[in-house]
Amino acid sequence: MAVFNRVECPSCGQKHNIYRKDISQVACARCKQTIAFDPKKGNFFIEYYYEGRRKRERAGTSRGFAEIADHKRKIEIMEGRFIDRKKVLKIKFEDFAHEYIELYCKPNCKSWKSNHQSNLNILKRYLSGKYLHEITPIVIEKFKSDRLKETNKKGKPLNSATVNRQLNVLKGLYHCAIDWGKFKGENPVKKVKSFKENNARLRYLEPEELVILLSNCHDHLKAVIIVAVYTGMRRSEILGLRWKDCDFKRNFIYLWITKNGEKREVTMSEAVKRALINVSKNPESEFIFCNKDGIQIKDIKKSFFTAVQKSGIKDFRFHDLRHTFASYMVMNGTDLNTVRELLGHKSLTMTLRYAHLSPNHKTQAMESLSKKIDTFWTPEQKVAVGEEVGSFVTN
Repeated sequence: MAVFNRVECPSCGQKHNIYRKDISQVACARCKQTIAFDPKKGNFFIEYYYEGRRKRERAGTSRGFAEIADHKRKIEIMEGRFIDRKKVLKIKFEDFAHEYIELYCKPNCKSWKSNHQSNLNILKRYLSGKYLHEITPIVIEKFKSDRLKETNKKGKPLNSATVNRQLNVLKGLYHCAIDWGKFKGENPVKKVKSFKENNARLRYLEPEELVILLSNCHDHLKAVIIVAVYTGMRRSEILGLRWKDCDFKRNFIYLWITKNGEKREVTMSEAVKRALINVSKNPESEFIFCNKDGIQIKDIKKSFFTAVQKSGIKDFRFHDLRHTFASYMVMNGTDLNTVRELLGHKSLTMTLRYAHLSPNHKTQAMESLSKKIDTFWTPEQKVAVGEEVGSFVTN
């Protein structure tokens, strides 16, 4: 790293780079005329090496200021904070966001509109007008902070998980920008910590609640709920079912398009088989759940919400039917890995979130254990243990 003063010969115009700061004159290399100059004032540059290449930048008319700039650049390179402005591609965030949606999200992500598009619209509110290289970790931290101050559509404080989903979309955008050569450097979102989430819902239907809910559903919705509870299938998987996907002889449902992109076979119980067969078939449609015109039903939110309200069930969403399925399976003694396969999860981590046991079931398990332990004791030992426990409690 160095500072030099660029002086020009008044006779022939030849330029000279003067690195020494203890001289005030030099002989011109071309015409040999003496060039006098002020060693503290002039046309100063800084010179340094970055990634094996020599770089020069103009640093003003003061040697003191140039030396400060030279020191600053040295620190930036050592700490990995230096940005080569000549290499930076000036791409606006909103422009690349559009490219990201069109070239990556639409072809590769089934839920691109509800996930990527909606979250990018939020990100644009904060980041539009900025170049990709201007969105630094501190800018993203400010985005996190500002988002938590906002409220959702219901006027409630924004959930930290919602902000994390937006950070994930932003991280994916930068991954593509790096892979496509549109951004130089490290993904800035990697240096930003996500909020700690506490979204593990314990809500699932008790058997009596399920009976009440089904009694308040019309035929189509009743069939959808039965399939959800007895198979753990997602709403999109159920509503996308076609008659050719169901093998009523072998009792299998074949899911060709799933969330994780892998084909899945779902065993059809007698209750599911009966519910599907009872759905009125429209000869004009390949879909099981369709309207009178044969068009696939894609949204049951309104009818489901109405049925839940009529049933007097609180704090319950359609996705909680998957919790219900998983919980019933675990309470019935099914091992978690089998539940994972039935739910279509790639890892056991997600299955653990769904496989919650009811308090009553835990109580019964503890009582069952107590009864088994009781068989170990003789009547005299039982009395002795009882007295010891009683003494411990009173003390």
